[in-house]
Amino acid sequence: MTENKSSLTKDSKVSLREVTADTVHTIIKLDVTKNQKQFVAPNAVSIAQAHFSDKTWFRAIYADKIPVGFAMIEDQPEKPEYYLWRFMIDIQYQNMGYGFKAMELLIEHVRTRPNATEFLTSVVQKEGGPQGFYEKLGFKLTGEYEEGEAMMCLKL
Repeated sequence: MTENKSSLTKDSKVSLREVTADTVHTIIKLDVTKNQKQFVAPNAVSIAQAHFSDKTWFRAIYADKIPVGFAMIEDQPEKPEYYLWRFMIDIQYQNMGYGFKAMELLIEHVRTRPNATEFLTSVVQKEGGPQGFYEKLGFKLTGEYEEGEAMMCLKL
């Protein structure tokens, strides 16, 4: 039996999976709310950027067998800091706990990487932005800014 959106619950198993030729169109179609578009690039742009960088690790976020989001990390094992470059959960799957579970998986992944001592990200500090979400996961503002975005750090 094929799963559909209505079969998902807050208890659905969240996993990170490779984006493949068979899944890329579905992942590209995932989208955020109109207000959230100012905080994250479209998945098509992220996937294109990833293919032109040898320092990028990206995955689709699944709840059970349904793609619900996308994440991309800058992965440079020679450095102690890893950077969460993109993270999104599709509008129809938000507020179900999938983003939090996916971030926990990403944090665990980064902890397995060579030399990893910090997991960084940046946020646009506007109403509706993701700062509070990252703070719940233990990220803290560093006081630094990059390209107008506030840097946040999780010590590993």
